Amino acid sequence: MAESYGSEKITVLKGLEAVRRRPAMYIGDTSTRGLHHLVYEVVDNAVDEHMAGACDHVTVTVRKDGSVAVTDNGRGIPVDIHPTEKKPGVEVAMTILHAGGKFDNKAYTISGGLHGVGVSVVNALSEWLEVEVQRDGKVYQQRYERGITQYPLKTIGKTAKTGTTVTFLADKQIFKATAYSFDTLSGRLRELAFLNKGLAIDILDERSGKSHNFKFDGGIVSFVKYLDENKTPIHKPIYVSKEGDGVQVEVALQYNDSYDDNIYSFCNNINTVEGGTHLIGFKSALTRVINDYVKKNNLLKKDDFTLSGDDAREGLTAVVSVKVKQPQFEGQTKTKLGNSEVKGIVESLVGQELTVFFEENSTLANKICEKGILSARSREAARKARDLVRRKNALETSGLPGKLADCSLDDPTMCEIYIVEGDSAGGSAKQGRDRKFQAILPLKGKILNVEKTRLDKMLANDEIRTLITAMGTGIGQEDFDPEKARYHKIIIMTDADVDGAHIRTLLLTFFYRHMRPLIEKGYVYIAQPPLYRVAKGKEEHYVYNDEELEKAVSRLGKDNANVQRYKGLGEMNPEQLWKTTMDPERRTLLQVANDDAAETDHTISMLMGDAVEPRRLFIEQNAKYVKNLDV
Repeated sequence: MAESYGSEKITVLKGLEAVRRRPAMYIGDTSTRGLHHLVYEVVDNAVDEHMAGACDHVTVTVRKDGSVAVTDNGRGIPVDIHPTEKKPGVEVAMTILHAGGKFDNKAYTISGGLHGVGVSVVNALSEWLEVEVQRDGKVYQQRYERGITQYPLKTIGKTAKTGTTVTFLADKQIFKATAYSFDTLSGRLRELAFLNKGLAIDILDERSGKSHNFKFDGGIVSFVKYLDENKTPIHKPIYVSKEGDGVQVEVALQYNDSYDDNIYSFCNNINTVEGGTHLIGFKSALTRVINDYVKKNNLLKKDDFTLSGDDAREGLTAVVSVKVKQPQFEGQTKTKLGNSEVKGIVESLVGQELTVFFEENSTLANKICEKGILSARSREAARKARDLVRRKNALETSGLPGKLADCSLDDPTMCEIYIVEGDSAGGSAKQGRDRKFQAILPLKGKILNVEKTRLDKMLANDEIRTLITAMGTGIGQEDFDPEKARYHKIIIMTDADVDGAHIRTLLLTFFYRHMRPLIEKGYVYIAQPPLYRVAKGKEEHYVYNDEELEKAVSRLGKDNANVQRYKGLGEMNPEQLWKTTMDPERRTLLQVANDDAAETDHTISMLMGDAVEPRRLFIEQNAKYVKNLDV
């Protein structure tokens, strides 16, 4: 019989207990992404002080014990007694949800942390947190453990400075892993420095000694120049800064000779990775202005088409940043802006400024429009190529490429595909695999470098077409659908030599440029085959680096151990390949992540683009780190 349901069944979670019970509601998840989100919440408060005109320097320090300290030279969190809570303001901010100075638009006109839950959530999800406030000539301190105040706010010294330092240690009871990535943190801090002209942000990692100092007096214009550093721009950045109906709009854009668009959008310094109304407004304005200019100046002549948004944005790098007093974000992690009025404001302001710019710079405007027209003609050629691929697939019984050895299961969440270099390794993989859930796709040689190729030329390449068909997602803005992915594990498996590394980079470039959502969903992996087999009699060990090799040889005896170096996957028989690289119980896979999109784009352009000088500089700077060199 069902239990009776009365008021006694209703649980009331007090203080920050609700955050600890359901942390994903506040920070997205409790994996690495959520862990780094803790740092961003504290840093956002410091940056809000900068936007209020009270701070010009922020320092983030990752300590050896795994804690993080964030220091700013702002006004310092208030320490006077709150009129209703009867506690110091700093304790209220640290221990009560939805408490902060960002609700009445007086202390902070513009703010990234509008929910008022940021620093209190960090406190709740930390093993301990200490706050130190410099204000009114004194230094104040208070400590909390898992959100609970340990002692009243106390004075620990005198000072002539102002500012706040928040130091916290993420709680191992909450987070699966508590090790911060220096590169991930640096990417976000670099972004914030670009978005806040003149703000100095330093990061120091005491674990490794690494550090960065970010300060960009050019603001988002510097951001665009950084993004295009390894490309060939066709003009200097165009900069727009206007305000309308209380919304500040800032845009920097530049066209280069590549075939992809690269647009970053922000609202109140928050990276809106899923876009939103501000991005829609910008895209609409750009497409309209270019089409109006093309029509007015009769640039299409006999052609009877208009440029699509994709055509107008080919080779575009842009940063769109808006400041909104009452932003409506989707969830606490703020990945998409929802304010409907912002679309019209951005579209109107950007449209006006770009129209004037095009009229005053006709030579440059013609060059930009001609690039879009060429893109439109190539898009039509790509459409015909896609239709050809579809027709060709329809003629085959399964619609899948003949060289694909598919698995028997058809549930994508249970299936994985190994993209393998060459027929030799492909043969071993086909024999060694578990046919139930593992598919094998051998590719012949090195695939096309898609960084230097338009979509229509790309679709003429047999290996690329085979890859697209096997994935099942389609390709291009009009056709690509990540929900149609046939495998939720896409594993790149190449030889452990220079050619293998090059093929791996070519494949990663393809997925990043044309199937990026598969990376963002966590579907793409890199297999880690062993470098050595160490054997003595019937005993054998497979090792993955030189350090493991030394240990294995010492254990078996240096004089008696037989060491085999694997340069190619084809050197392993099917049983060895399964045991070391394909068995889910024993293999090692590296998941491909995109935690710093700007740096990823910067690196891919440098490694795979046309510009030679950045690549030469990279080789010179990193040559000393090479361990295994094939000559």
